Amino acid sequence: MKFYQRLKPFKVISFDLDDTLYNNQPVMQTTEKKLDDYFASLLPEHPELDNKFWLYFRQQALIQQPALIHDVGALRIATYVLGFRELGFTEAKAQKSADQAYTFFKQHRSNFTVPSQSIQLLSQLADKLPLVAISNGNVDTKALGIDQYFKYIYHAGVSFGVDNTGKQNNSQSLKQKPEADMFHLACQQLNILPEELLHVGDCGQADIRGAVAAGCQAVWLSCYDVGKPLSVLPHLEITDIVELTQLFDY
Repeated sequence: MKFYQRLKPFKVISFDLDDTLYNNQPVMQTTEKKLDDYFASLLPEHPELDNKFWLYFRQQALIQQPALIHDVGALRIATYVLGFRELGFTEAKAQKSADQAYTFFKQHRSNFTVPSQSIQLLSQLADKLPLVAISNGNVDTKALGIDQYFKYIYHAGVSFGVDNTGKQNNSQSLKQKPEADMFHLACQQLNILPEELLHVGDCGQADIRGAVAAGCQAVWLSCYDVGKPLSVLPHLEITDIVELTQLFDY
């Protein structure tokens, strides 16, 4: 644990999900391979349905609807719709096929086991103070079995603050980190000052710069080395998520 700034008292800890509580790289690699097989089985007459094919239509979707950059799920569906249209699908069939492809993606994207040390950490911390999840991604925390530890769960896009009973509150459109939307909504719903939120994440841009700019405190998890580098200093750096327990007396 390496301190860069003095840590002030905090009342809530927020966690990024991907590449913070687990290594997301192999998950996405496996999921993308399964998607390739899915499209090959669905449309064997179109072997061109590779990453380059879908990347082109992702770019087109963003040109048509720039706000989709803040909603990875909606962007993926829009990408598939445009691609299927290009293949000659009717509007209705393109939408249905896109929804089905996204359901397949979401199922496999959330089909893995969170490391036991992360589960144990969440369990320990949740007994001490409220925890929230703040993610730019779309992993299904319920499928992972970790939703029970969070008071609220925020995903960029059309997001919900979800309490630990599963009730959804205050649905609204939230921009991705490093924008302050999710940080500020968490503070508002938990009735705390921004500096009373300690955010933990791997990305120097989305998590650290975003949290600091929102007035929150930040912990940089540097072990996975997949996020963007630091542009502002966090309050502290850790190389193992379990180091957070050192902030408390157990």
